[in-house]
Amino acid sequence: MRNTLVKTAILLMLGAVFMVSTVSAQVLQSTIGTQNNINNASEASQDRIDSVADETEDILNQFRQVVSETDSLKVYNAQLQRLVNNQRTELASINEQLAQLESTDRAITPLMIDMVDTLEQIVERDVPFLLDDRRSRVADMRILLDDPNVTVSEKYRRILEVYQGEIDYGRTTFAYEGNLPDNTKVTFLRLGRTLLLYQSLDGQTTGWWDPQTRQFDTVGSEYRLAVKDGIAIAQNRRAPDLVLLPVPAPSSAR
Repeated sequence: MRNTLVKTAILLMLGAVFMVSTVSAQVLQSTIGTQNNINNASEASQDRIDSVADETEDILNQFRQVVSETDSLKVYNAQLQRLVNNQRTELASINEQLAQLESTDRAITPLMIDMVDTLEQIVERDVPFLLDDRRSRVADMRILLDDPNVTVSEKYRRILEVYQGEIDYGRTTFAYEGNLPDNTKVTFLRLGRTLLLYQSLDGQTTGWWDPQTRQFDTVGSEYRLAVKDGIAIAQNRRAPDLVLLPVPAPSSAR
């Protein structure tokens, strides 16, 4: 009886050990599976974290680029604004100048007409040298005044050029061929606006423009050589030299 009980107890203990071993194996297997699941979940989580970090880095880089471009745009827009402000100021100045120019045009046009009229009087009342050329320039200035395609400033400039030419006549000596009022061809010798002499092409007749009678008149033969020498010097056919060119009194000019 006792042996039977001992065997039964041993069997029970072996069964219990077997059951414990079985349960432990199941728990261990379950634990391993759980750990694997945890590891897999951790890897997935890490992958998601890495992906989010990469996306965050990309977004941060894009943000930095946007901020940099925004700063550049702010500087560029500020520069553009300064340019626009300067252009507005310049435009206002131009409009003001145009308004003043229109007023100036209205004032200067009558002045230019008076200048051309005065120029014509100067030519007609002056010593009668190069009359055809000078009268032609006066006529050109009158045509110029009526030309709508020429600006007022250009008209004024060209009128001043003609005036400057008239001024230069008073400082120069010049010899040229031309005709007397009776169409006799002669060589004229002009000394500024002081004296206008002439000599026939054959050198036999010498004369001058008498400012008192406002006519051409002959002078005595004693002036022939002096005038001839003066003409040669003016035409660069003779070296410059002192030449006494007399100005006879109108009463003795015969």
